[in-house]
Amino acid sequence: QMHFVESGGGLVQPGGSLTLSCTASGFPFGTTSMGWFRRPPGKQRELIAQITESGDPTYTDNLKERFTISRNNGNNMVYLQMHNVKPEDTAVYYCNRIIVGPISDGDWGQGTQVTVAS
Repeated sequence: QMHFVESGGGLVQPGGSLTLSCTASGFPFGTTSMGWFRRPPGKQRELIAQITESGDPTYTDNLKERFTISRNNGNNMVYLQMHNVKPEDTAVYYCNRIIVGPISDGDWGQGTQVTVAS
């Protein structure tokens, strides 16, 4: 069974930085593209960054200047460094695989809350 544990969220002031971590298990992590998703308050969950098994990243256009996704295949972890955060970055952040089609509701972790406020 797949399992995702996100951590590192919290309250951060605008302009600040934060690094999120995710530990994944239950599937061949080293050969799977991974992504960070977020669900802002009252909105749908959206993919914001992804990274191939070999470490090539892709970002939503308006985030690539502030966010950095990375991974460590040795310990099944994926990271999201967030810089110059803005109030609109407030959301619950999740990691998951990048697959064709929707991800089942039961295949998500709890996520980690990021709140950007002064």
